[in-house]
Order: sequence, then C-alpha cells, then structure tokens
Amino acid sequence: MLLVAILFLLFLLMGMPVAFAIGISGVAFFLQHSELPFSMIVQLPISQTQNFPLLAVPLFIFAGNIMNSAGVTQRLIKLSTLLTGHMRGGLAQVSVVLSTLMGGVSGSATADAAMEARLLGPGMLERGYSKGYIAAVIGYTSLITATVPPGVGIIIYGTTGEVSIGQLFAAGLMVGLIMMVALMITVAITARVRGYKPERERRASLKEIFSSLGETIWALIFPILLLVGLRMGIYTPSEVGAFACVYGIFVGVFVYKELTWKKFLETLRTTANDVGAVMYIIALSGIFRYGIPFEHIPQALTSLITGFTSNVHLLLILVVVFLIFVGMFMEGSVAILLFTPILLPMVQAFGVDPVHFGLVMCTTITMGLLTPPVGISMYALSSILEMPISEYIKEMWPFLGAVVAVILFMIFFPDVVLFLPRLLFG
Repeated sequence: MLLVAILFLLFLLMGMPVAFAIGISGVAFFLQHSELPFSMIVQLPISQTQNFPLLAVPLFIFAGNIMNSAGVTQRLIKLSTLLTGHMRGGLAQVSVVLSTLMGGVSGSATADAAMEARLLGPGMLERGYSKGYIAAVIGYTSLITATVPPGVGIIIYGTTGEVSIGQLFAAGLMVGLIMMVALMITVAITARVRGYKPERERRASLKEIFSSLGETIWALIFPILLLVGLRMGIYTPSEVGAFACVYGIFVGVFVYKELTWKKFLETLRTTANDVGAVMYIIALSGIFRYGIPFEHIPQALTSLITGFTSNVHLLLILVVVFLIFVGMFMEGSVAILLFTPILLPMVQAFGVDPVHFGLVMCTTITMGLLTPPVGISMYALSSILEMPISEYIKEMWPFLGAVVAVILFMIFFPDVVLFLPRLLFG
C-alpha cells in the first residue's frame, strides 16, 4: 500500500482529477499482487455503488438543491437577521445562525459558503467589513451546515463504517449547536475589537420573530422530521432521503409556490453534476480501499499507537492532528472514504464510540475545506469576493481556533456529543 499512497499523492500534485488519482493508484495494488484476479478491478467499483444505504447520498443532494430552489434560503436569512441583527457584527452573526439553519437544507459546507458569500458578502462590504474577515466568518460558519443533519460527509462515514446514520444525525445536531455558540462568541469578540456595528438598531419584537418563524417553519422542522422518522422506524436512511425530496417539492410547489418547472429542471441538471462527481469518487474508492484490510493496516496501526500511548484522549488528539494535515491536501468526502476503514477499527479497539468518533472525524476533515494549500471553500470564497488568499489567511485564526476548541471539547466530553443519540436511540 506504500506504493499506492505515493502514487496517489503524486497524481494529486500533478493536478490529476481526484477520482482518477484514486482509481489508477488503486490498480497499482493489483499489479503488485499477481494472485489477485484482475476482474476485481471491474467488480469493485460496481459493488461499491450497489450499497443500499448509499442511496441517501444522491437523494439528500437532490433534496438540498430542491429546498434551495423552493425559496427557503431568503426566508431563513430574514429569520436569522431578526434573531441576531441587534448584536455587534450583526451580519456576521446572521451568517452563523443562517449556516445552522441551512444545515437542514443544504448539507454541504462549500455550497453554503458560496451561497452566503453572494447573498451576505455585498452587504457586509458596504458596512465596512474587510474581505478577509467576511471570508473567514462565512467559511468557518459554513462548517456548521455540514454537521447538522443531513450532512453528506456524515452519511458517507456512516455508510463506509457501518455506523447508525440516525445516531450520527442526532449527534450532529448537538455538535452543530455547540459550534454555533462557539462561533457566535468568536464573532462577538472580534466584532467588538474591530468596531463592527449591529445590523438593526433594536432587538426584534416577539411578534416579528414569530411571524418569520411561521414563514420558515417548514425548513426548521425538517431535521426534526428526519430524526423522529428514523427513531420511530418509519423509514430507513435511504428512504428518508426520498422523503426529503418529496418534502422539498411539496414545500416549493404548494407552500412557498416558488418552485417553477424551469427551476425544477435546472435543479435536476445541477444535481446530476453534483451526484456524478461524488458517486464516481465513491465507486473508484472501492479499488483503492481493497488493499487496506488485505494488508492488515488497521491492526498494524493499532499496534503502533498502542506501543506509543494507551490514553484515549491523546490517541484522539493525534488522530485529529493527522486529519487536519490530511484535510489540507484532500477533499473531505475522499478523506472520509479512504481513512474511515483505517481509523475506525483502531479507535474502537481503544473503546471509542463510533458515533462520537464520526463527529470528531467529519468535523476535523471538513475544516480542511478552509485551510491552505488546497481548501476548496477557501478558493471559492476568494473567487467570489475577489480577494487574495493572503487576506483570508490573516483573518482566519480566531475562527480556526474556535473550531479546534469545539473539537477538543468533543474529545474530552463525549457524553455531551452522545446525549441526544442516547436519548433518542437508547
């Protein structure tokens, strides 16, 4: 597997598309082992996609795109402004709350960051926010979107590691709320230092808030419907994805009446592109991942770590440091696909709950979207806001520190992360 890893990194440095880098380097493993039939190179990508729970991935991507086209986003912005507009750094606080609310709609940190940069960015610039600060706030608050159900990375982790997606969703809701609080505190401190003013002169009245709640209730109850339905056994994770699509169409057509036939066709086109990219990577990862259990890498890694430390907290901190490094060079979904089969058996040998580890792993890897040199969200924000990366890097440190603090909190207080999954699922 050493040759496979070297080839994979080499291909990435050459600029080869990730899916091809995974597939071609994976084929090298079979060239090293002549006893393995070459027919497996064809069979593995096919069998990798014949996984019923994986249906949740394209379905939730479609559901997220439908909800965005249905007019949900503008209503969530209005509610977020009413809730936090009176605070210092008003639009920055709006971004934090909006990302939390968008978690039940989008499930993609990059999509949320790009959307908020276009919607909130111009207003923040008019009010004197620096471009680097805008990018840092919007980028790091978008991580909440990937954590609150239905985050696509969490679904991929649950499917790959055979971990309950319902319990991961419940834990993700807890972690998303913790991250929201941490980032709101960070915005409050940095906005006070910089003198950024509130968006509204006074706090919104209860009448205004409840009026806006009435408009956005269909989006707000969506994550709750997912968790309740899974807990009661009404549907499986795959079936809940289909429910999400039907729910999004119902809201767009009959409630908000903004989902036109033209918008629906555009949503289908966007979804086809998104799903094609993700599923192609998932399919070819089957070739790459075959050698991991074949060469007993999880067991070897467990023995190595055990010889170094038996402290579970230190183990998780070492894993987080490793995943931060991985996230700097590799797209999140790919990293989750490749490293879950290696790391999950190792931490389970130390007694770590797989749901707890899933949230630590997915949060850490997703943070790589915002760290140089290959942070996808970082470059997307830089392009939309038309600013050099150096401006963003200068402003990102307080927010990076806040997310790292949340990850450390998760490591040392796993019962907080697991409170809701235990309450709902036992």
